[in-house]
Amino acid sequence: MRAETQRPEKSRPALVDAAQAREVMDIRQAADYLGISADSLYRYAAEATIPAFRLGNRWRFKKSKLDSWMEEQSDPVPTMAAGKKKPARSVQKPPLRAVR
Repeated sequence: MRAETQRPEKSRPALVDAAQAREVMDIRQAADYLGISADSLYRYAAEATIPAFRLGNRWRFKKSKLDSWMEEQSDPVPTMAAGKKKPARSVQKPPLRAVR
């Protein structure tokens, strides 16, 4: 009789979300990855608000580009140094019209 050998238990990698594992995602995968609706993502892609490209007639999104875009979007907006006031905006008023 053959002695059974014990194999060391292989460590299984944690299951990775399919959207995170793919470099190029379709609209549904990218919307899930970003946490927004597919309709919003279609609009952002069509307006060139978000990095995307067309493959045939379908939108595709590169994960690395989306990550870079999100990083840029999350950078804090520079503020004026403490104690300095913003220069006042000059607002031009329209000329008055004479009433007849």
